[in-house]
Amino acid sequence: MTTRPRPGNEEPDTTASESERIFQLEEEVDQLKEAVASHAVVDQAIGMLVALGHVSPDQGWEVLREVSQHANIKLRNVAELILVWGRDGELPEHLRVLLEETLDRYGPTQLPEDPPTH
Repeated sequence: MTTRPRPGNEEPDTTASESERIFQLEEEVDQLKEAVASHAVVDQAIGMLVALGHVSPDQGWEVLREVSQHANIKLRNVAELILVWGRDGELPEHLRVLLEETLDRYGPTQLPEDPPTH
């Protein structure tokens, strides 16, 4: 005959629950770090669109969002490509055309062929 502890008298397995909670918190910290990094990349790309496209920051966000949706590329990845383009002058042609067309809806814009040289 086995006896079970009476309800309320069980001893919780604190080691397992603490380990699980630590794991959850570590995952959350990693996600927050990624979100902060992603936010910085997106903000920098919006800044480039503001400077080069002569649009407001809100319009820069909308342009970035629209290009992402129409190109079917994650917004963060579009932002990264725009930053590379600003640094190296490399932007896939289909993305460049889409970016120009989207910026044109917010005002006439002609993107520079080459990034400024220092």
